[in-house]
Amino acid sequence: MNKLNKSVTLTAVLAAAALTAMNTAFRIPQYTAVILVSFAVSALVLTLIAFACVKHFTKERIIRDRENILRIMQSLNTMAVLWDSDFRYIEANAELTKNIGYTSEDLADMKTLQKVLPPDAFAPSLQAIVNSRDEEFTVIAKGGAKVNTIWNTSIISSSESKTRQSCLMLSIGLDISETVRMKEDLIKYSKELAESEKRYALSMGLSEIGLLLKEPGKSGYYISEQLMTMLGLNVMEISEGVLRARFHPADEMTFNALLAAMVNPYAGSDSDTIHSTEFRLLSADNTYHWYQFRYKISPAETKLLANIGGAVIDVTKDKEKDSIIEKMAYIDDVTQIFNRNKFMQIGQETFECSHDMNISYWVVVLDIDNFHIINDTCGYQNGNKLLAEFAAVMQNVITDSGFGARIGGDNFALLIRDVGDDELPVRIIKKIQDKVKDLCAESFSLQTITCSAGYCKMSDGGSDFAQVLDRAEFSLSMSDGSKSSIIRYDNKIHDKIIAGTALENELAAAIENNELALYYQPKIDLSDGSLMGMEALIRWIKPDGTVVPPSQFIPVAENSLLITKISAFVLKEACRQNKEWQDKGYPPITVSINLTAVDFYQTDVKESIQRALDETGMEAEWLDVELTESLALKDIDHAIKQMEDIKALGVKLSMDDFGTGYSSLSYIQVLPITLLKLDRSFIMYLEEDEISREIVSAVIRIAKSKKIETIAEGIETIGQAEILKKSGCDLAQGYFFGKPMPADKFEEFMAMKAKQQAKPAVELRVES
Repeated sequence: MNKLNKSVTLTAVLAAAALTAMNTAFRIPQYTAVILVSFAVSALVLTLIAFACVKHFTKERIIRDRENILRIMQSLNTMAVLWDSDFRYIEANAELTKNIGYTSEDLADMKTLQKVLPPDAFAPSLQAIVNSRDEEFTVIAKGGAKVNTIWNTSIISSSESKTRQSCLMLSIGLDISETVRMKEDLIKYSKELAESEKRYALSMGLSEIGLLLKEPGKSGYYISEQLMTMLGLNVMEISEGVLRARFHPADEMTFNALLAAMVNPYAGSDSDTIHSTEFRLLSADNTYHWYQFRYKISPAETKLLANIGGAVIDVTKDKEKDSIIEKMAYIDDVTQIFNRNKFMQIGQETFECSHDMNISYWVVVLDIDNFHIINDTCGYQNGNKLLAEFAAVMQNVITDSGFGARIGGDNFALLIRDVGDDELPVRIIKKIQDKVKDLCAESFSLQTITCSAGYCKMSDGGSDFAQVLDRAEFSLSMSDGSKSSIIRYDNKIHDKIIAGTALENELAAAIENNELALYYQPKIDLSDGSLMGMEALIRWIKPDGTVVPPSQFIPVAENSLLITKISAFVLKEACRQNKEWQDKGYPPITVSINLTAVDFYQTDVKESIQRALDETGMEAEWLDVELTESLALKDIDHAIKQMEDIKALGVKLSMDDFGTGYSSLSYIQVLPITLLKLDRSFIMYLEEDEISREIVSAVIRIAKSKKIETIAEGIETIGQAEILKKSGCDLAQGYFFGKPMPADKFEEFMAMKAKQQAKPAVELRVES
């Protein structure tokens, strides 16, 4: 308003001067000059008033616009700042002040602003700031933290005076700190990956590891450069035929299984599972090398589109080192073919693959008929020779189409690929039978060599390979005794197995319910009638008092895992009970337990016995382990090793049922036994059969010459006892001296014998 008043005063002065000038210059009349000057002055005043009003209203509009922009800024969820080009005016929204920790008032201080913004943020040209649509720079927050941002700036308004040009600017920014970190991490990872790939390539070359891959939709197989070098090939993709030609003929079964997996990966394959197989391939040096193939199957929705591949490693040197160990673990000493352990291993692997790939195999079990008689008449060495020659015949017949092993004694087994011909196993068995007959013309001209077989198809059932083998063996056992029999597992045999399974389930429950108990039968010294030992005999007593004979449930238990539980119970309970009677003050005597084939051939017997002795505290000298003659001679080399291990503990060893296996007495020289137990079949005719008496006397004399004690079982009369005493038999066992008794009754028997032994003379007599 003051400016307007000054302008009006100045206008009046100028008007008076103009009036005087017109009067002097133009000689215009006084009134006319006044009118003209008054009109000019009025127009000038009105102009000044109008200009002042416009300027006032413009300033108010700018203020209102700025306030509207500030309201919009505060509503944004991203950083925003309104500022003028002179940095005299700065307003920041809440999102910006939250991110950097400074207020708008703080930012109005140029020193603070220079701390926050990098030097290149203060561009000399406003147009450069506007043109750089996405300006990226780092903002330093309060406290020193770096915030990576990107900004977009627009000019809201501008004004110009003689001294300066001022622009109001709106800048909107985004926090890109996380994006920058990801970018930095990606760059770092890329560098590390490049270095890793270099190291990988170098390590693959140095370690001689090749790659084999079957890609979806391709008929060929990709091989890495390293594998090309290992195999002496010059192409990176090979056909099935080339790959097959490289395989060793003996590994044809392995190739077929691998090919089935790679060509038609089974549905539901677990991509995390690492599969492993070993085979021989013809290599660059024109010899066969052993390779291990470790691979994964990565299934897609369509199984034919799966990726299958992995590492191929030359393990020839390792194989050479392991050959000695494998020979000890998996090669049968007598026949030099694989043993039962290897057959079970290969069989289980094949079983799993066959289920996964929908293929099947035949399992055949062969048994040399009356082999024990051949052993007895031809001798131990010739018996081993027959086993070796039989193995050679079997291997020649099956060639590369199957897998063979000696699984124990005179039992052999075959694994043959099922090609859809149900008569294939019968033809192979008959071919073996025909060739075995030729052996009679050489070392066994006085014998007729035949073999029988039982067989089963793997796909006919079974939860694992062991069960399939059991069924083949069960089929073999169903023979009526005739030579050269061939029996396949069928529904009739299956029904018998089902019946055995029901009994097995009942027996399992009986073990859990503590229905098993030990009975004890005394062993008497024939010289003075004293109690020298006892035999622990298992009994199954049902809750209703029914007693299940061992002959019914022991075979069932032997075909399952239950026999190990029963054997463990018998061993520990016999030792515990004997130690308890010793602690009560009864004269210490030996307790005998019987080992089954499962215990003897498939478990670490020595460890089990030592553990039972340790847990019960009984001394080893008071334990006697009884083995049947047929069990010991099933695999005599293994039997001797096991028996020597047991004897090393200080435990006694007895051969039970001697004389029932048609074996040669020469075995007494080989087996490390301490006691020979004469079978009851020799004892029952002693009183009326002179030959029986001569046989018994001869066996007793031979045993004594080897410092082996003798015991006769099944004695039922005083006459039998007297004959045995005169023949020099050491111990006796049978109903004449006492039946098997439960623990409480046997303790009463022990007390009675202790009183008798205290008397000066004792005579043999029937016990009540």
